Amino acid sequence: VFWQAATRFEGRVLFMRTLFGTDGIRGIPGEFPLDPRSLYWVGRTLGEYLAGEETTPRVLLGMDTRESSPAILQRIAEGLAAGGARPVSAGIITTPGVAWLTKNEGFTAGIVVSASHNPYHDNGVKVIARTGMKLPDEVEERLEPGILSRAERAAQALKLELPVEERYAEDYLNFLRSRIARGRSLRGFKIVLDCAHGAASTLAPQLFSSLGADVVAIANEPNGRNINDRCGALHPERLAAKVVEVGAQLGVAFDGDADRSIFADRHGNVVNGDGTLLAAARRMKARGELKGNIVVGTVMANLGLERALEREGLALKRTPVGDKYVLEEMLRCGANLGGEQAGHIIFLDDSVAGDGMLTALKIAGMTLETNRGLDELAGGLEIFPQKLVNIRVKEKRPFEEFPEVARVLKEAETAFQRSGRVVLRYSGTEPLARVMVEAETQELVDRWTAALAAAIQSAMGA
Repeated sequence: VFWQAATRFEGRVLFMRTLFGTDGIRGIPGEFPLDPRSLYWVGRTLGEYLAGEETTPRVLLGMDTRESSPAILQRIAEGLAAGGARPVSAGIITTPGVAWLTKNEGFTAGIVVSASHNPYHDNGVKVIARTGMKLPDEVEERLEPGILSRAERAAQALKLELPVEERYAEDYLNFLRSRIARGRSLRGFKIVLDCAHGAASTLAPQLFSSLGADVVAIANEPNGRNINDRCGALHPERLAAKVVEVGAQLGVAFDGDADRSIFADRHGNVVNGDGTLLAAARRMKARGELKGNIVVGTVMANLGLERALEREGLALKRTPVGDKYVLEEMLRCGANLGGEQAGHIIFLDDSVAGDGMLTALKIAGMTLETNRGLDELAGGLEIFPQKLVNIRVKEKRPFEEFPEVARVLKEAETAFQRSGRVVLRYSGTEPLARVMVEAETQELVDRWTAALAAAIQSAMGA
């Protein structure tokens, strides 16, 4: 049984955020913290911080296709300029694209305006360090008080021209093309791309077509409001049906900023991040490329993945939910493959970012190299029944402070022993407690999910 409390993971204290969540700043455009005044101070505070590190820092900005993204990007850019930084716009581009460009083209930091897999009426701001990694917790903790203390002040009025520099998107695509083995193309390979009407809508079809693939693109006509709308990584059923309809070898669904990838095999079976990690681990081990015989996942990785990896002689190391924590553990233990069930997959020898288009290239390449479908590459993965329940809460206090929650959790530990898991955690972006229960039977899953959800609802429910 695994317990991730609100602020603690295996004895390690995690930053309890007010502004920054597990994936940057999230909210509703026009409301705090995404109102124009607050956005200006986000940009200015970051600009001042970076200007303290070097003279005239350059910050690369990118965005997804939401109707609110251009205005948010502009306001942050004005704040950055007032704080002493030079903003540079790459326009509509994926989050991993900004991460790679920030690291490899000499930027001091990167910013992506996106709410990832959320609906269009949400948006967010992700800050990326010069390393290409998400901003460390300690830097967010340092910036947050300065932003909050000034968010009510008047913002400076600026007229800032911010032209899109389109060469950056092409530089990123050239990097991705270089990840295909020398001399290999995707000629004759039929793939369906569900672009979620998001940042990959132009880039992904362009990339795969340029490598010779026969591309069938769906959900690639963004209008500002249709991002993630019944399409993309959260809704792979449309992708799966299309793969079967057109007889494709593979299908992949991205989310709004294309840092996730969920697959459909040639038979229309959906393969999530657990299956992707298993397929990649097997192939990398066979080629002598998997470092330390380790795969890094999160507390949400299914027990079936852990046991399948054990049968391959491989170990699964778990982290808190969030691809930044996966990356930190990979760097700590020397692993070069990690990811999340939700589809963030990190191939560390290629990039420090979870990258949906890179992952799609990797899986397509593996199927061509082996002449085996993803159904075979990820075969033998027995998924344990798993259930996730969200409970709206008034506050995010550590779960162990509530005796009834601790009591029910202890009972679950006794009942499961090594045959099940419980994960209690808070959402990094919403006032929600999340209960995940995994066990050998659905009856056990339902029983303990209900018991824990009831205990949490009684103790702290909104």
